[in-house]
Amino acid sequence: MARKRNYKIKVRCSICEHGAELSYKRPEELKRYMNRLGKILPRRATHFCSRHQRQLAREVKRARKMALLPYTEER
Repeated sequence: MARKRNYKIKVRCSICEHGAELSYKRPEELKRYMNRLGKILPRRATHFCSRHQRQLAREVKRARKMALLPYTEER
């Protein structure tokens, strides 16, 4: 019986590739990385490197604090 190979396909961080910056001043861009309930998507969904995933979380939290993004969405 043939064994299935167990390896991951390397996905590059889109922020690193394009040189874009995440900012709390652009909440429309940050909403792309949140689910419909207002939670931040995990790394496996955003395909960000650890540095940019932390930056995303920081910027979303800043935008929430300044009332540019809601803490939660209505169900």
